[in-house]
Amino acid sequence: MKPASSLYRNRSKARELALEYLYQWDLLDGAVCQSEQDFLNEKTENKNIKSFALFLIEGVIEHKPKIHEIISSVAKNWSLNRMIVIDRVILCLSIFELLYVDDIPPRVSINEAIELAKKYSTVKSFAFVNGILDQVAKKYPKSEK
Repeated sequence: MKPASSLYRNRSKARELALEYLYQWDLLDGAVCQSEQDFLNEKTENKNIKSFALFLIEGVIEHKPKIHEIISSVAKNWSLNRMIVIDRVILCLSIFELLYVDDIPPRVSINEAIELAKKYSTVKSFAFVNGILDQVAKKYPKSEK
């Protein structure tokens, strides 16, 4: 059995790959150049990483309208189109986890999103992402999903 830290590292890597794919998907309005599976096969050989990344990608795409509705409901004075694309995608990824993934505590999903924002977005983005996700977690607690 692998240690828990290995699982967390794999999931963090999977989130990064999902973010990369979903960023392209968002920019190209769903018209990406390759399938999710082909993309992931190019990026990693680790089956656990591929499996979790694919789960995230497919989940975000499937639930995009509901996720966007939730973002719009808590992001006062921020339309989806005004948000930095990478921030919007990070929010979608994390909100999918908050709403639809029961085995990940909300704080973990939010912390992972903050780390993605620190790594891939602007200096202030992590605070924006944190603020939106905290509101979502309060408005949509796990027990109500």
